[in-house]
This record gives sequence, C-alpha cells and structure tokens, in this order.
Amino acid sequence: MTSSVLISNRTQEFVECLRRWHLELFFIPTTVVTLATLLANPVLLACIFLSRALRQETRYLLVANTLTADMLFLVLNLSTVICNAVRAQIPWLLCEVITAFTVTAYCCAILTVTFMVVDTFAAVRWPLHYHDILPPARTHRILVGLWVVAAIYPFTLVILMVDERGNPHGDVSVCLAVISLGFILIKDTMWIHIYFFVAAFLCTVLILYCYIRLYMVTRTQGIWHSRFSRARVTLLAHGLLLLLYFAPGFVFTMELLLVHREDISQDVRVWVNTVNMCVFMLLPRAFAPYLYGLRYREISDTLMQLLCCCWQMTHMKRLSLQRLNHKVKNNLR
Repeated sequence: MTSSVLISNRTQEFVECLRRWHLELFFIPTTVVTLATLLANPVLLACIFLSRALRQETRYLLVANTLTADMLFLVLNLSTVICNAVRAQIPWLLCEVITAFTVTAYCCAILTVTFMVVDTFAAVRWPLHYHDILPPARTHRILVGLWVVAAIYPFTLVILMVDERGNPHGDVSVCLAVISLGFILIKDTMWIHIYFFVAAFLCTVLILYCYIRLYMVTRTQGIWHSRFSRARVTLLAHGLLLLLYFAPGFVFTMELLLVHREDISQDVRVWVNTVNMCVFMLLPRAFAPYLYGLRYREISDTLMQLLCCCWQMTHMKRLSLQRLNHKVKNNLR
C-alpha cells in the first residue's frame, strides 16, 4: 500500500473520529487563548523595540525572538485548527509547507528558551566579560542561526517528500503535523524520532547543566536562603515555563511513535493529538508574555511609560477638542 493511500485512509479515520466526539469544539478555547496572546505579545515587542536600552540587551532580544516565534506558531496553529474544524480541503503541498513552518516556529522557540538559560549562566558566571562575549551584533547572528537550525530539518523533509512523490495535487480533509511527518518518508520515520529525541535531550541536558552550575556558583552568596527569594521565584517561574514548552514536544514525539501502531485505538490518537494541539501547546505561549512582563522590571516599567504617554496624548486630544468646541460655540453666539 502506497504512502498516499495510507495518508488518505488515516486522514479519513481522523475526520470520522472528530465528528463522532465533536472535537471540533476545541477550536473555541483555542481561538480565545490565541487571540489573547496575540494581543499581549505585540505590546511586549513594542516595549522592547521602542526602547533603545532594551533592544541592546541580549536577554530582551531573546525574549523578543521567543515571542515572535510564538506568534508565528499561534497563527499557523489557529489556522490549521479552524480549517480542520470546518473540514476545509487543503492541498497536500500547502499542508506540508504549513507543517514545516509550524515545526520551525516551535523548535525556534525551544532553542531560544534554551539559549536564554545559557545567557543567564554566562551573565552570572562571567559578569565582567559578559558584554564582550555576547554583544548585540553577535546576538543577532545567533538568533538568525537559531531560525536556520530550526528550519533545516522540517523543510528538508518537505523537499524529500516532493522529490519522492513528484508534485502532489491531492487535497486532505485535515492537516496534521503528526500525519504529515509520520508519512513523509514511511520507511525512514525512525530518523524523525531520533531527530526530535536527540534535540530535546541535548536541550534538556544543557539546561540542567547551566542551572546546576548556577546553583553551585551562587549557593554561598545567600540568595537561596529565603524561601521566597528572587532567585528561587525566578528559577521556579522559568522552570515551569520550560516544562510547559518541552512537555508538548515529548507528547508529539510519542504521537509519532504511535502513529503506525495498530494496537492503539484511533480514538486515543485523536484525543491525544487534539488536547496536545489545542491545550498543551498553547499554555506556555499564553503564560510567556505575562511572565516576562512581570519578571523583567525594565519591560514592565517601559510598558507603564508607554501607557502613561498614550493616556496623556488621549487626554490632550480630548482637551483640545473640548476647547475647540467651546470656541466654536462662542463664535456662534
């Protein structure tokens, strides 16, 4: 049986399961969370890029890159969820390209969050040489490199898929990354599993190493003695955010491992995929802007300044209009 037939059969089974369980209703909370996040992220990005001091700092550039990757992921994920809910017919090639961009945005966010831990480690470990190690120009090159690294593998798979199947003209009822990646190269799917597992493992090991070394370096400085010290709260908040970012990736890797298992019910596959896509993957992106806005005092201060400036401008315009109306009324008299 060819991969095209297998994909068509699996897609049809997925659609039938969606209808049976009415899982298309998940797009409602997905839309609400996505729109709320898309309203918050541009505000934080404006705070960073409108402030010369903030856009010269490596940590804020990393925050901006994470928020940008999250916005791209949310837009693509919401588009896919809505198309799947209304069962719109999507060309296969377009589905593969959307999947590649979605995986790229997700992986770039993970890599950037990982590099944020490395940046914190470098700032604490070598405070006198930190700005020489990571100047803004070098940070810009690193961010471009993160996007390139995140995009290489998914777009390579799309190119290989087009080369293997020629120019696919068929349409699909649902566009899902787990089906797209699970059947791109059906004989070599183990390489996909190895790629995601090794990437997640390396990021996890690097994060744990940096945090352990940070604790060993700073444990004699007294910043960990208080139960609610800034260091403990920051570590807890960032650790929770890292868990929320990594957990959906591990669930997605499990989905890829189970996509060809015949002993797993299709209902289980559909439920796991829907909950992971519509809930788990949105949680870190929903918390991230508010966590960064509260954690970094400079961002919150810049936000308050922007809000005050906007309020003052609105108040001045209102006063000007009132004076103009009053002057017109006096002239009419």
